[in-house]
Amino acid sequence: MGLFDRIKRVVGANLNDLVSKAEDPEKMLEQSILEMQEDLVQLRQGVAQAIAAQKRTEKQYNDANKEVEKWQRNAMLAVQKGDENLARQALERKKTFNETAVTLKASLDQQTAQVEGLKRNLVQLESKISEAKTKKEMLKARITAAKAQEQLGSMVKGLNTSSAMAAFDRMEEKVMIQEARAQSVGEIAGNDLESQFAQLEGSSDVDDELAALKAQMSLPGGTTNQAQLPEATNASQSTPQQSTPQQSTPQQSTPQSKEVVDAELESLRKQLDQM
Repeated sequence: MGLFDRIKRVVGANLNDLVSKAEDPEKMLEQSILEMQEDLVQLRQGVAQAIAAQKRTEKQYNDANKEVEKWQRNAMLAVQKGDENLARQALERKKTFNETAVTLKASLDQQTAQVEGLKRNLVQLESKISEAKTKKEMLKARITAAKAQEQLGSMVKGLNTSSAMAAFDRMEEKVMIQEARAQSVGEIAGNDLESQFAQLEGSSDVDDELAALKAQMSLPGGTTNQAQLPEATNASQSTPQQSTPQQSTPQQSTPQSKEVVDAELESLRKQLDQM
């Protein structure tokens, strides 16, 4: 491969790349529709010209046929009059117009076929242009949607999702901590209130029990059935001191104090049995 061929290929590739990048789909669609419409206008003009030429050829053909018929009548008239020379001239004119008519007929047939083909092409081009306009609107809508999606993707890509999610998690953790604090404060307040009521109930039970105990231990005469301690013996009632003053005889409880203690113990047993 020669150097110039390589340069030509590189330049062509770069130019094609620049053209591809410069092509805007929406503008190219509009330009394509405009070019197709221009072709349609030119085709319509060509069809009109072909039809006009067909009409002229058809007129010339009809005129030639009329001349053929006219010179045919003239030749017949000359023969009737006995003028053969004039009849021969009339037939020569008839032959000339007949040849012209044959040529015009061939041209007319050709033009008629051409006009029919141009008309078919015209109808096809009009149909293609109509279809292209419909596709153009659909493609423009798809281009708009693609651009919007691309912009949205760029925006999402540009967002710092990691830091945003971390901040979101921190805020969620703070909310959970705040809720835990509020719940703990509520529980503490509830516990304090319950403990206060428990204290009230407990104190009431103790007071009631104390009052009941007092009522059970009360005597009919209004004196309390309490255990009476044995009276201490005075020094004057004790036995005479011996030679050693540190030693003394032990004191013994009287029968009356023992009965009082037994009665109190029996009352406590009954109270315990009733509880």
